Amino acid sequence: MSEPATIVIRAADLQAQLAAEEAEAPSLAKASGSMAIATLISRVTGFGWRLALTVLLGITATQDAYNAANTFPNIIYELFVGNVLTSVMIPVLIKARHDDEDKGVAYTQRLVTMGTVMLLAVTVLAVACAPLLTSIFVDSSTGQSRPEVVTAFGYLVLPEILFYGISALFSAILNAQNIFKAPAWAPVANNLIMFGTLATYMIVPGDQDLNPFHITDAKFLVLGIGSSLGVAAQAAVLVPALVRSGFKLRPRWGWDKRIGQFGGLMGWAFGYVLVSQVTVWAITRVATGAAGGGLSIYLQSWNLLQVPYGVLGVSLLTAIMPKMSQAAAEGDVPGVLDYLSQGSRLTAVMLVPISALMTVLGPAMGVALFSIKSSESSGAFELGLGVTASAFLLLPYSVTLLQLRVFYAFNDSRTPTVLRALMVAFQVPLTFACPLVLPSQDVVYGIAFVNGLTFVVGMAMGEIWLRRRFGKLGSRRVVKTYVKTGVSAVWGAAAALAVALVVTRYIPGGIHRAGGAWLTVVGGGLLGLVCAFGMMTLLRVHELTPALSRITRFVRRT
Repeated sequence: MSEPATIVIRAADLQAQLAAEEAEAPSLAKASGSMAIATLISRVTGFGWRLALTVLLGITATQDAYNAANTFPNIIYELFVGNVLTSVMIPVLIKARHDDEDKGVAYTQRLVTMGTVMLLAVTVLAVACAPLLTSIFVDSSTGQSRPEVVTAFGYLVLPEILFYGISALFSAILNAQNIFKAPAWAPVANNLIMFGTLATYMIVPGDQDLNPFHITDAKFLVLGIGSSLGVAAQAAVLVPALVRSGFKLRPRWGWDKRIGQFGGLMGWAFGYVLVSQVTVWAITRVATGAAGGGLSIYLQSWNLLQVPYGVLGVSLLTAIMPKMSQAAAEGDVPGVLDYLSQGSRLTAVMLVPISALMTVLGPAMGVALFSIKSSESSGAFELGLGVTASAFLLLPYSVTLLQLRVFYAFNDSRTPTVLRALMVAFQVPLTFACPLVLPSQDVVYGIAFVNGLTFVVGMAMGEIWLRRRFGKLGSRRVVKTYVKTGVSAVWGAAAALAVALVVTRYIPGGIHRAGGAWLTVVGGGLLGLVCAFGMMTLLRVHELTPALSRITRFVRRT
């Protein structure tokens, strides 16, 4: 049978395909659906403790200092091991399970041993270099930042690198065996520890301003050490799942020739993360040099956008990566491209309407969520504007990451690095241009918009590169779905905007006060979703049925 015919059959009979796969491994819809529940709770609780942190510290330079320091472990972890474990390691482990008599156990144990040693070395070095990291990432020339607080927090939170890495190692091993629930639930342990940390922070005595010169201050120590304990808990809760999977967690030394091949893949993955951190550096430096609280506004708006992406996008990507890798290992190129098409269309149906609603309702969402201490917005409206400036990135961000996973499935880590470098070359100059063309208080919105625009460019480049590599991708069907969902999303956004205008006209204070903001978010959100999904039904968006099926299963499970 020809490849085009195979693609047509798969596209026309998706349900039959998924049913057949369930005998060997969880289906894409089932796996991503079960993860969506855990991811929803993880994202909501994660956003919840960050919301509580904002209430306690305010949208100020002090919170900027904590946020800047807390990005250091993520930056270093991602730079050395993060992208390797999440994108390169899973295809390698699946291939070892396919080729080795022991299903890759010995090879996996060697990788875990090497990875742990490397993580320990990197963590010790990073803690020693905390002052250097502050000088690189924080702009203290404008007097808007608190570099001394950043450095002090850095000493306490940089040990997170070790625990992030161990968590990622364990998650990769489980995902390679089509075990998704435990890794999806693990971040909840971290979030619960953070809630406990903030509760303790409220009751212990100490300097509310977190003066680093009082390094033994109880509040300061609670917030810093509690952050590291949360990540440690995230790694620890994965151990029982590893034991149940049959994997023996023990050190194994020695050399496997495939480790050299893995090192080659790791080199390009390292390059990917290295160029990505240039963007983090640019954003952090520009945001800390602008108006006080700018970095917190950017990060909180990003965290808010991560809730819908995490529930819908991450669960789909996590479930699809092992299946793509398995199809690639079998030489089934049409199968890989079919998963790309499925993922792109399902992502559009779920995320485009939400993206449109968040664009319109961003300011009201900011006030509703962050005006906790009083009914006034007190900076929350500005935070919501950050959501409005960047909400359009949900689809291009998700699709770009999905496109990169196609290359990783074929053990090609070079192409994603080149694509990411081109995106960074586009983003960094525009980020540094924001303070030159925008008032200080508006710089953060320019940064957020540029970040979203970068993923639009990345999605376009990914499409071009995939066509050059594989030929026709069946993009006509994807574009058709995009157009229909886009039109439907406009109707949903218009309905939500109408609700916002009514509230502004007839409710005292409008969306600038908590009551009106909540009314706008709930009423506008519900009406907008009904209009958007209703229009998709009228336009006969075929992917709406499996998408709604996922939502139905999700609601029943919750």
